[in-house]
Amino acid sequence: MNLNDVHRGIKKFKKRRRVGRGPGSGHGKTSGRGHKGQGSRAGWSHHPAFQGGTMPLVRRVPKRGFNNKFALKVIVVNVDDLERLFSAGDDVNPETLDNTPLLGHRYDELKVLGNGELTKKLTVSAHRFSKSAVEKIEKAGGEVVRLRRRTPVEEKKRAAKRAAKQALANA
Repeated sequence: MNLNDVHRGIKKFKKRRRVGRGPGSGHGKTSGRGHKGQGSRAGWSHHPAFQGGTMPLVRRVPKRGFNNKFALKVIVVNVDDLERLFSAGDDVNPETLDNTPLLGHRYDELKVLGNGELTKKLTVSAHRFSKSAVEKIEKAGGEVVRLRRRTPVEEKKRAAKRAAKQALANA
């Protein structure tokens, strides 16, 4: 294969296919829909997984486990990353970390883990910390600031129950 073959036949801006414009166009008469049948009718569309009546692959493959769509996306940063990217006295928070190559995508919560060593005094703000990360940051003379997390639904339910009990006791 030659390097100039890589993009051969690929057009960046393709002209749309104009159907039903006579036999000379190559898409005249039946406009590429063939003769008769469901596919020739107006308004016809097929399901993306349809495989001609065969059981579709998406239904043949077994489903395993559970995917919690409500789970929080937690992104982790290690103490050695902070040592490498920040200088002494810096304030480390999600906004300053966004400017670094550590956080590449969307996340809900930031967690600091204790992998590596820290020698610089940093003020680290995050939603979660491991015990070893807290020890290492404080040992280096830094400060740990816990950001407010989303309140889980179960916690809200417990608080509502407590408030209801309190209201009954006061009444």
